[in-house]
Amino acid sequence: MNTLTQAQVELAVTTMTEVALANETYFSDLDAVMGDADFGHSLADGFRVVKERWGEFDHSSIGPLLLNVATTLTSHTGGSSGPVWGTLFMRTGMAFRGKTELTLDEIAAGLRSGMEGIMKRGGAVLGDKTLVDALNAEVESLEASAVSGEGTLIDALDRAATAAYDMRETSKGWVAKRGRQSFTGERSSGTYDPGIVAFGDMAKAIVAALKQ
Repeated sequence: MNTLTQAQVELAVTTMTEVALANETYFSDLDAVMGDADFGHSLADGFRVVKERWGEFDHSSIGPLLLNVATTLTSHTGGSSGPVWGTLFMRTGMAFRGKTELTLDEIAAGLRSGMEGIMKRGGAVLGDKTLVDALNAEVESLEASAVSGEGTLIDALDRAATAAYDMRETSKGWVAKRGRQSFTGERSSGTYDPGIVAFGDMAKAIVAALKQ
């Protein structure tokens, strides 16, 4: 396939929802190591409402659907996760307004806009050991695939998902610079960031769902 259809984008969002709900305890346990142990619960709370209201959202095109998800996550996800994940969906929703299918270039540009929005809103930069690092790994991989033109769209998404997933190990030795984990200083080195793990798990799960 050379484009991602609206049905496939909807599958991606419902897959993210199921990952958040299935890993509610696991993501919170990761957060408990150096944080306040609520990340998984907060994320699941937001996506649970997304699942409940899915039929009420505007499915006329990709943009408004993602904007509905953004509003829901921002309103129902506790802590800093609401603004972070809400901004990701808000920026991509704006980028994909009026679209019923997406090219690789459009996907990469939309996700980069989402990443830049998160950085602007929360002040995180690359290397702070946050979800931004996993998102950047995915975006850079997608952009490289767009330039090379190698393989199919699903191949590009697969490579990007692996890049995002692998960031958990790449960043494990880093010192957290944002969020509750940053309060622990050097002790955060050697631990996983739950946002990075969650994003990587979702990216992998989306590709698996698209391949089925």
